[in-house]
Amino acid sequence: MGNDGDERNIRWHHSTVTREQREIQNGHKGMTIWFTGLSASGKSTIANCLEEKLFKMGCHAMVLDGDNIRHGLNKNLGFSKEDREENIRRIGELAKLLTSKAIINIAAFISPFRADRAAARALQDEGDFIEVFIKCPIEVCEERDPKGIYKKARAGIIKDFTGISHPYEEPENPDLVIDSSQNDAAKCADEIINYLRDAGILLTKDAQETKL
Repeated sequence: MGNDGDERNIRWHHSTVTREQREIQNGHKGMTIWFTGLSASGKSTIANCLEEKLFKMGCHAMVLDGDNIRHGLNKNLGFSKEDREENIRRIGELAKLLTSKAIINIAAFISPFRADRAAARALQDEGDFIEVFIKCPIEVCEERDPKGIYKKARAGIIKDFTGISHPYEEPENPDLVIDSSQNDAAKCADEIINYLRDAGILLTKDAQETKL
């Protein structure tokens, strides 16, 4: 830790079980899969489908969902620009910890600002963070509108709503683009799993010792 940590008598405690040992036992590498996209683009649906598929494959995977996080860890945050930045900062730190414990964590958040997503990536080592753009036209998102929030935003009832009265900055160079307007959740999840296989994240029993 730096001087700030020293002054507060805080230091990092290393686990006796290494990340590499956990990855060998799990049969996959630790990884943050960061979904970004508009509300109702399908982020949570695809994330949960992906989690289920990975679980059935024997992977240690979990979803970090935007609504769930705001129920507990970030319940004190609103939707101002500053609170949105802090929301993503905290999630980025949590994702880093989970990755270090060889867990595939799927972060499903609007995360509208490129700078915030870049900061979340910068917390982790090279190759530990995959940005997935869940691409869906806003017209399709509004047609879906499962919570009725687009209608409220259009009516001015909800302020600072991403895509309507608040900006959304599309990724310029995402690791993967998933078109959720053309494919169902299962097919989208399969695309991501194929990406993980090609990237060497999902390790077969025979490949574990050679790839780690």
